[in-house]
Amino acid sequence: MAVLSFVEVAEGKIKKASVEAAYYGSKVAESLGTDSVAVVLGTASADELATLGTVGVKKVLHANDARFNTFDSKAYTKAVAEAATAAGATVVVTSFNQNGKLLAPRVSVRLKAGYVPGAVELPSFNGSEAVVKKNVFSGKASAQYKTATAVKVISVNPNSLSPVKGSGTAAVEAFSPAVSDADFTVTVKGVDKVTGTIPLTEAEIVVSAGRGLKGPENWGMIEELARELGAATACSRPVADVDWRPHHEHVGQTGVTVRPNLYFAIGISGAIQHLAGVNGSKVIVVINNDPEAPFFKAADYGIVGDAFEVVPKLIEEYKKFKSAH
Repeated sequence: MAVLSFVEVAEGKIKKASVEAAYYGSKVAESLGTDSVAVVLGTASADELATLGTVGVKKVLHANDARFNTFDSKAYTKAVAEAATAAGATVVVTSFNQNGKLLAPRVSVRLKAGYVPGAVELPSFNGSEAVVKKNVFSGKASAQYKTATAVKVISVNPNSLSPVKGSGTAAVEAFSPAVSDADFTVTVKGVDKVTGTIPLTEAEIVVSAGRGLKGPENWGMIEELARELGAATACSRPVADVDWRPHHEHVGQTGVTVRPNLYFAIGISGAIQHLAGVNGSKVIVVINNDPEAPFFKAADYGIVGDAFEVVPKLIEEYKKFKSAH
């Protein structure tokens, strides 16, 4: 018996969301008194994968096969399900990120397993039954989901748990799933990657702005604040729609969903569609010159003021703080 975590790598490095998923899986394994195992598909060094031991993983099943370097849900499903069977896994954990949302449902069908998407806390167990908390109604409420199947698949919302790292080292074992070339159905014609910025889905701090910035020429102070904080930049949908900012920065219900530790909303009114994509943030800071802006109701901290005055002062004060510390 074991708990299996699916761990993604990109260019040989473990993704932040997958470290969180592996930690979640290790804590589930600890509560069940069993082993934490991870499966990794694609090219990566044994030294990199061994670091999963710091979040409690005992063994890594590694399919060091370049065909897996491009995500293909059909091939990945077959390989992960085979790894789960080989490990004797009763629980399979994935991240509830873009690829996890494609993979987990297919794995659950293949394993005839109950599936709970978007867990925000560790599950509790009562015999064969698992109770998992997840957010519902765009994060406005939470619900307890129960599943009593022999195998359970749980995907965990990114940034729901902060991994507590130790000094362990995971054993890396070669894994050769029975996957043929015919199982790979995705052909990549080209890759256009955003470089030089922190990916929104992995950022712990996000600085986001909206139409209150009045034009794309005013984004310099937003980018400067993000640089100082080591943050990713984001925007509201209207800003992306008029091409003030690139569409990959659009956060909200129809864009990227983010759950950073700190989210700055600058010059954003706080429409329900935007809130649905950011209300999982640990701390929300709103800067707006309209005291009636809906975003203030969701804010942990709010500043009523002109962004063109507040943001430069914020940058200046943070620079002083950094130089003093």
